[in-house]
Amino acid sequence: MTNTAPHGAWQSPLSAEDVARAGGEPRWLMEQWVTVVDDAVWWAELRPTEGGRSAVVRWTPDGGTEEMLPTGWNARNRLHEMGSRPFAVDADGERFVFTNWDDHRLYLKEPGSDPAPLTPLPEVPASLRYSDAIFHGDEVWCLREAITGPRGTDTWRELIAVPLDGSGDVRVLAHSHRFMHGPRVSPDGRHLAWLGWDHPAMPWDGTELCVATVNENGVVGSHRVLAGGPKEAICQLWWTGDDALTVLSDPDGWWNPYRVGLDGTQTPLWTGEQEMGGPLWRPGLSWGAPLADGRIGLISVAWRERDGRQINAAGLVVLDPATGELTRIDSPHTAWAGLAASGTTFAAVAAGPDDQPTVVRVDADSGEITPLTPPRYTPLPPEWRPQSWHRRFPAEDGSDIHAVVYLPRNPDYAAPEGELPPLLVTVHGGPTGRAIDALDPEITFFTSRGIAVVQVNHGGSVGLGRAYRERLRGQWGVIDVQDCVIVATTLADEGLVDRDRLVIRGGSAGGWTTCQSLTTVDTYRCGTSYYPVVDPLGWATGDTHDLESHYLYSMLGPLPEAEPLYHERSPIANAHRLTAPLLMLEEEDVICPPEPCERMMAAIKGRDILHAYLTFPGEQHVFRRSESVRRALESELSFYGQILGFDPVGVPRLELTT
Repeated sequence: MTNTAPHGAWQSPLSAEDVARAGGEPRWLMEQWVTVVDDAVWWAELRPTEGGRSAVVRWTPDGGTEEMLPTGWNARNRLHEMGSRPFAVDADGERFVFTNWDDHRLYLKEPGSDPAPLTPLPEVPASLRYSDAIFHGDEVWCLREAITGPRGTDTWRELIAVPLDGSGDVRVLAHSHRFMHGPRVSPDGRHLAWLGWDHPAMPWDGTELCVATVNENGVVGSHRVLAGGPKEAICQLWWTGDDALTVLSDPDGWWNPYRVGLDGTQTPLWTGEQEMGGPLWRPGLSWGAPLADGRIGLISVAWRERDGRQINAAGLVVLDPATGELTRIDSPHTAWAGLAASGTTFAAVAAGPDDQPTVVRVDADSGEITPLTPPRYTPLPPEWRPQSWHRRFPAEDGSDIHAVVYLPRNPDYAAPEGELPPLLVTVHGGPTGRAIDALDPEITFFTSRGIAVVQVNHGGSVGLGRAYRERLRGQWGVIDVQDCVIVATTLADEGLVDRDRLVIRGGSAGGWTTCQSLTTVDTYRCGTSYYPVVDPLGWATGDTHDLESHYLYSMLGPLPEAEPLYHERSPIANAHRLTAPLLMLEEEDVICPPEPCERMMAAIKGRDILHAYLTFPGEQHVFRRSESVRRALESELSFYGQILGFDPVGVPRLELTT
């Protein structure tokens, strides 16, 4: 028997606690770090129910999965404040090094022994961070970030060598740019390669491929630039023999694979309108990996058919550089990340509309895919899961706006006749980011209660080429807002959702778009903003971390010339224009600090606008702890119920103030 209840008041067996155990949005779980050594697959695994710590896990064909770190150790780091590759395994697959969150030191873990520190304890906590390590002889070579001054006003990065004997006699290998990615040593040990870039560029604007000679004593000479530049963003590199590298770069506007010789010659291995790369937010991210026979595995984002519909999604493809032939691995997965390879085996994190993010092992010859990690939660049966619907909408500038639509689905409930569902317009972070189409308990949490969701890949999103992501240059706070409005109102005009109950929500840059929308357009009844940017001028002049401190030079304009535009587009400066209720959630964040959010909430206090401001001590940028995810989701649902006029089942009532 089907029950009748208003949209939003449907009962669902999927609780906020279930979503919290899963770790929240799958796009964060997709960034687990994976590596392969012979037949063993290693990865760093987020543990939401263990305080959000990161464990190191190994899988072998004979032994299955095993924990490689004692309980209590947390393999994370704060490089770029977002973290980066936290561990590396030696060629024998026994020893590994990792960065520990509590003291940010680099540790060596050998079989049968406790972790031993390799780097000294800094005088100022978290002032030294290590990342993206490789074993090289009796040393570990890695990237070191040094931070001094308030909010990292004096910051530099360099490639260093750390002795494995624990002496702590660190030596500097190379320093070329303010930001660096690497190191990568040639098979013969005679050359060192890395990527570098400087302010005001972000790594998807332009990077340089650097190479230097290494002598028999491990001393690195002066570097030279082989490829890249201000309009070419190399996002990954690896050596192909002793005298050439393979890079993922976009000189033609799409991230594709190229071969770069030590003489600087650059040869395309395959070119086309498929993104085989991504934004290098964190050193160690991987979209490509070579097999032993010279073939290359690539994570490719492209349009393809699924169930008779065109979707824009990621797939795993294998490139034969000798012939240029590209072969797609047949898979239901629409999201891939962290690709690694050894022999004829790939490993990665994969997810799909019916598949939770899981570490998988892929046989490159047979295409057989073996999941290595168990489900994080018991998903609802298929009849409860929302079906994703990829849509394109015409933008005001003539471009297509890309979005994934999820309509309500609950076999036990129907709405009263004639009632349309509310719509949550969800905006991803970045803004140089991307919403992925994968089984997401957070989306199902809402759709199974009768609420529609749309994830908008507005102008500036990745996966659609450089021209699409550069739609946002100088237009942040305009294009993203316009694109979301067009998507929401079009769905309402088509009679799919209730025009009077549109909601916008997002985190980080998505939180900015939420606040910017609520202070510039009257489309939405309310909005939820997670750890947003609300004061762009303050953010660009010291309120954020080093990586993004010049980000707005491209998104809004260089300072001081563009300062009036920063005020014009500032949600906090325009708080007096806010006319819709706002829920804001913040943490102890260095990237988007809480102080501007507190000022914005103070500015709307007493204006007869319902609002709530929740803080989550101990969290950084993006919630990792299960209790934080649970509380945030329950608060959101209660907030929407009070504003949109339904009584949600089974969640505490959020106190709203004016």
